[in-house]
Amino acid sequence: MELEEKVVKQLKEKRLVLATAESCTGGLIAKRITDVSGSSSVFECGIVSYSNRIKNEILGVSNETLEKFGAVSEECAREMVNGLLKVSGADIGVAVTGIAGPDSDGTNKPVGLVYIAFSDGKDVVVKKYLNEFADNIRENNRNKSADEALKIVLEYLV
Repeated sequence: MELEEKVVKQLKEKRLVLATAESCTGGLIAKRITDVSGSSSVFECGIVSYSNRIKNEILGVSNETLEKFGAVSEECAREMVNGLLKVSGADIGVAVTGIAGPDSDGTNKPVGLVYIAFSDGKDVVVKKYLNEFADNIRENNRNKSADEALKIVLEYLV
């Protein structure tokens, strides 16, 4: 059973609804969840907040956070997931922001740096990852980040 199938199964068993806010993964987590038959009963929405404007206007990430810490930061991921739950009304949410590569974002942050935030509406957990791949770095970073986000959701559900 694939990771996303396990997540959907657990969401159904727990009667919980998930939403996603994705930057560097570009909707890959939402795609993988919605590839699973029956996911419509447990998946509310996926917001691809690739630009800072959407992070700010839709998810409520403050301009201060974006200016002080940048879009690829623990602070931004935390605000993304909090805003996601407000906008979606979902029970749980996961947000991902990072630098997929092969080029950086003009900051000193390394390619492959990713922050994943998870919230159940009460607590927020943010994890930092540094994905390193020699070949096809962009696709691998995105896939690895989606895997890690799904694992975080699954750990919470199990």
